Amino acid sequence: MKQKPQPFNDGTVAIYSVTNTAAPGDAPVESLTAKTSLRFHRRTVGIQRQYLAMQAGARVDYLLRCPYRPEVSTLDVSIPTLDGKQYRITAVQVPEDVRPPVMDLTLERSEVEYDLP
Repeated sequence: MKQKPQPFNDGTVAIYSVTNTAAPGDAPVESLTAKTSLRFHRRTVGIQRQYLAMQAGARVDYLLRCPYRPEVSTLDVSIPTLDGKQYRITAVQVPEDVRPPVMDLTLERSEVEYDLP
C-alpha cells in the first residue's frame, strides 16, 4: 500500500535550547539559543492523551508533527507560529510506520518566559 506524503503546511515552529548566558562566577541567567526551525502539521489532541496528562498534573496545549530531527529533545523550548508563545516540549515521539521519518511534539505552555536572542 502506497502512503500519502505527510503534509507540513500548518506553520513553522522554532526550537530553542535553554542555556546559561551568565559570565563565569555570576548567578545563572537562562536564555534561549536557536537550534532549528521546522514546518509542522497540527494534530488533534486525543481524549486519552488529555486524561493521561491531567493524571500526571500536566496539560497538552498542542500536538505538532514535524520532520524528524534527532537534536530536538524534551529539554527544549518551542515557539510555534500559531500564537508566538513559548511552550515546553514535554514529549518527543517518533512513530515507526511513517515515511519520511517524523516526530510528534507534545507542547505545554511554559510558565517561565525566557529572553529571546
